[in-house]
Amino acid sequence: MSKSRQRLNRQFERLQRRIPAFAANWLERLRRPEARLIRIPLGVLLVLGGIFSFLPVLGIWMLPLGLLLLAVDLVFLQGPVNLAIVRGGRKWTTWRRARRDKKAAAQHR
Repeated sequence: MSKSRQRLNRQFERLQRRIPAFAANWLERLRRPEARLIRIPLGVLLVLGGIFSFLPVLGIWMLPLGLLLLAVDLVFLQGPVNLAIVRGGRKWTTWRRARRDKKAAAQHR
């Protein structure tokens, strides 16, 4: 198994630990090789929904999930998707810490 495939699997496992059990089970079924005919069209629809996130109901959250699903089958997407997820996660953590520290500083005044 390639390094990017292993990293992608770790990203999926991390995501599955963070989401509700019913969604994690659904995602686990989508990751199976026999679900390819469902995974690819769903990934494309999620990417398109993420692009049109300015519309009601659709959201930017759809874009990374769609790319993650597509990366399971499209090897050339694995590296960029992994990199984007790791960098995005780091930025998110940094932003949350800064926000938490700002709130804590405001409470101590």
